[in-house]
Amino acid sequence: MLSTCVCELMSPTDDLVKQWESEQDRLREQVVEEDTQPWQKNPDFSGLERVGGVDLSFIKGDDANACAQLVVLSYPDLQVLYEDNQMVTLTAPYIAGFLAFRETAFLLDALQRLGTEKPALLPQVVFVDGNGLFHSREFGLACHVGVLSGLPCVGVAKNLLQVQGVYKSEEHQSQIATLQKGGDSFPLIATSGKVLGKALRSSDKSTKPVYVSVGHMISLDTAVRLTHSCCRFRVPEPIRQADCRSREYLRAHFPAAQTGSTGSALTS
Repeated sequence: MLSTCVCELMSPTDDLVKQWESEQDRLREQVVEEDTQPWQKNPDFSGLERVGGVDLSFIKGDDANACAQLVVLSYPDLQVLYEDNQMVTLTAPYIAGFLAFRETAFLLDALQRLGTEKPALLPQVVFVDGNGLFHSREFGLACHVGVLSGLPCVGVAKNLLQVQGVYKSEEHQSQIATLQKGGDSFPLIATSGKVLGKALRSSDKSTKPVYVSVGHMISLDTAVRLTHSCCRFRVPEPIRQADCRSREYLRAHFPAAQTGSTGSALTS
């Protein structure tokens, strides 16, 4: 009797996982891993004028209510041109590897509002706080946002997602030690031999790398080069501004509460 009850309790989640896996497989076929825009092929990214960043920040201890943030910065001077923040309630359950099904809709809503209200400020590329192809099923949050928005997307994670044979091993740590200056990188290679992303030393001052992967409509090498060009500090400015401003919003509106990060970098 107990085993029957457990199966009944687990089956909705199992069904949901199967549904989400099917959706990831369907959308994965639409990912473009090549440069698609003229500015991407220019050494100095000539023609790129607007870069976006998206992030969600939570009140600490509350995994349902969050501030969804979009910022658009000028390029190359990285000044904020536009910001949008909205309190949202996440209803989908958290399941490792499927974070995008909790968060993507709110990030797309922000991009849609911008496209409706101020289309001239739509970003030409979006930086996502999370992973793209560097994912257990090669379809993380940055891929979801890219494919469903139709915009070039880059995933930048602050922590190493340990998937497909990529681990925080002694070998990985020794590879990090070889990154001597800002812009240096090394590939994240799956057991299959496929390069899923790159570890990037984003600035001379930061020895801890970020992990860059393709979201959509951009090549990995271009994504890495663009990420480095957008870094004043360790994290690229579009994501850093989205994170800072979403946390500021929560502090202003919920002063008694602490804020917490989305966790995208670990589980997207």
